[in-house]
Amino acid sequence: MAQLTLPQLERHLYAAADILRGKMDAAQYQDYIFGMLFLKRASDQFDVAQAALVKKLVEEGKGREQAERISEARGAYKAHEFYVPYESRWSTVVGKSRTEPAEALNVALAQLENHNHQALDGVLSYISFTESRGGNTKLTKPVIQQLIDHFSDYQLSNDDFEFPDLLGYAYEYLIGEFADEGGKKGGQFYTPRSVIRMMNQLVKPQSGMSVYDPCCGSAGMLILAKEYVQDHGGDESHLSVYGQEDNGSAWAMARMNLLMHGVADGVIHHGDTLADPRHVQGGQLQRFDRILTNPPFAQNYRQAGMKFAERMGYGWTPESGKKADLMFIQHVLAVLEADGIAASVMPHGVLFRGGEEQKIRKQIIEEGRLEAVIGIGPNVFYGTGIPACILVLRGRDGAPEGRRDSVLFINADREITAGRTQNLLEAQHAEKIVSAYEGWREISGFARVVKLTELAKNDYNLNIRRYVDNTPAPEPQDVRAHLYGGVPRSEIAAREAQFEAFGIEPEGALFRPRDSDPEYVDFLSEGCDATAARIPELAQEQEVVLGRAFHMWWREHREQLAKLPVHQQKSQTREELLATFVAALKPVGVLDRHQLAGAAAAWWFDAKNDLDVLMAKNFKGLIDGWVRSIASAFEEPSPKADAKTKARYRAAMRKAREHRLVPELIPAYVKQLETAEALVAKLDAEVKAGSPPKKTSKAGQGGEEGEEDEGELDLTQVLAPKQLAALRKKQREAKLELAIIKASFVTELSNAAKELTPAQAQEVVLGFLNADLYARMTRFVTADRRALVDAFRGWGEKYAVTMADLEQEREASAKRLRGYLEELGYV
Repeated sequence: MAQLTLPQLERHLYAAADILRGKMDAAQYQDYIFGMLFLKRASDQFDVAQAALVKKLVEEGKGREQAERISEARGAYKAHEFYVPYESRWSTVVGKSRTEPAEALNVALAQLENHNHQALDGVLSYISFTESRGGNTKLTKPVIQQLIDHFSDYQLSNDDFEFPDLLGYAYEYLIGEFADEGGKKGGQFYTPRSVIRMMNQLVKPQSGMSVYDPCCGSAGMLILAKEYVQDHGGDESHLSVYGQEDNGSAWAMARMNLLMHGVADGVIHHGDTLADPRHVQGGQLQRFDRILTNPPFAQNYRQAGMKFAERMGYGWTPESGKKADLMFIQHVLAVLEADGIAASVMPHGVLFRGGEEQKIRKQIIEEGRLEAVIGIGPNVFYGTGIPACILVLRGRDGAPEGRRDSVLFINADREITAGRTQNLLEAQHAEKIVSAYEGWREISGFARVVKLTELAKNDYNLNIRRYVDNTPAPEPQDVRAHLYGGVPRSEIAAREAQFEAFGIEPEGALFRPRDSDPEYVDFLSEGCDATAARIPELAQEQEVVLGRAFHMWWREHREQLAKLPVHQQKSQTREELLATFVAALKPVGVLDRHQLAGAAAAWWFDAKNDLDVLMAKNFKGLIDGWVRSIASAFEEPSPKADAKTKARYRAAMRKAREHRLVPELIPAYVKQLETAEALVAKLDAEVKAGSPPKKTSKAGQGGEEGEEDEGELDLTQVLAPKQLAALRKKQREAKLELAIIKASFVTELSNAAKELTPAQAQEVVLGFLNADLYARMTRFVTADRRALVDAFRGWGEKYAVTMADLEQEREASAKRLRGYLEELGYV
């Protein structure tokens, strides 16, 4: 069987959720899906390990029967390797599923945990396929059997994947989808991955360090800390990860997430971090180099019985009133190494609430433990639409020299992209935030370094807008220009950078000087609208320069990507491409550093999975994987699937057919398909127009039932019966031809992919990568150009029509009105 691609596996896992969707919500059925996925994965991987062991023993001279007997013993495998007992093997579950599928799964999970106690203690035992979930919701035998049959469709061993960490990526995808479906509940275990990546950029974990999350949810912070180390050329296996989670379901999810990513040494404890922190060494709290966390907002806590109460050395907030936020912060500070760095998501309330919280803030600030306060935009996090902030904290050694007498405030609440349900913090936004943090300087309306003395004067109120107000300035209104026309030079000068970026000299290209008044310029005689329409043309020369710089950079550096399957230096390639891209294109001046770095970083991230396949399978193997993913999208949904699921399958088919590989490899087929579809659409319309209209009833409207409303029917296009029959025959033939063409789609694409030479495959893939990065870059260019056009049109709306023009228009209208009245004899 061909190896699974990531899109295939994602669709397969999401389709498993379709079986349960509607019967219970995502917060309930996710445990069943994750449990079965983990069981199937462990069983399939063990089958491979067991077969390899038997083969080895036979080669060493043992009989096959003896080798198989030895391979059944736990002692035949290393302690850190998963051992799957007979009761937990998928073949056993399938065999027993026809009678008692729920019991077969329960036994399988329990035995898998019992035989791998160190890695799985408590992880699987909370999942029960026989107990009710969510009130009276209980899985029926047919539903469980359907799940087992579904998971039997694919093998999930490493040998079955296109690249090694494919299952980890798929697991993360599934967690994200469940969080999206879960809404507010999803926020309990899922922090948007773009936010986590930015937090890692702030604290910069390195190989050899320890990273800790006291409220780890599904372990996203820890997984992406390892990803950060790997992306920057470090050995992620030497990054130690630790976490604690109070919610049992999320804790189990975190443990499985780490194991799915191949992280067997992560230490994730179950329990309330405030009441009973579990990472203890020699009776003392363990300390960590880096801490990343997103604690639950607005929680209560109990001081009585709290272990390691000395953590709260800065003070206690009220136990009620949902004010435990600063208690989590104090825990973070207590377990942070002296030279450590932490980043924690927090609600804005911790910045300005008074009482005990103010006293705690005061001490944290005075001891130099707070380095930066970063405001994040609204509706970025699941479960809350309110904006949040990120606090960057330091260990006892405090911030580095030059930063110890101040706190950096960054107001990034506008650095978001609006989404359908959630706003997004994208790569360019993160780049701007991280750059401001690292630069530690004032950026008007965005960042400001505030001395501790000023914070003290403000009673340690850290409200971000108090220090960095990014409220847009009101649109300037020049009374003189409104009265007498012209555009103030001061307003044009305020947008000088926008004009310079596109190489446009406003005076001459867009305006003409006003000799009588040098502080103002006039619109050109062609009119404001005509000039605005020419701005894209005026900007084109500079955009062409940017395009040339881009293509020159690509020619110089494409070889790094071309040789990636050979040198396997992914992190070095990433660093080279991202750094040189900014260096090559920033001097052109069209886009700033943040836009360029953001475009390149987002491009690399989107291409990351393809690059993993590329390193494992070369260019031709990557294209073969695309073809398999496209082909798998044409699988039919289960006959029992609901309307929503069927609609999603149809959407996946359309998306697969629109994959950019299709017109690249089979352009003639695409043209044939489009021609056939157009013919069917044309014949459908002609048959509809030529068919007799349906009879209408006039019952209740004064006529007899069944009587035709002949006076209102348009019969001019109705065809004679023979003509209509002939047209319908053409329609049937066209639809049959279209069906035949569609049926050959996958075959045509597969054959074309097989005919590609390795060199041709390389050109196709590199062409796509080139086009993707160029498209990301030009989106910024288009947005900036549009903003410039809008600004110019804004001047037109304000100043193109003067008060004198309005008075003349009023007088002309009054004159016309008098004329009408005279004609009517009223004057």
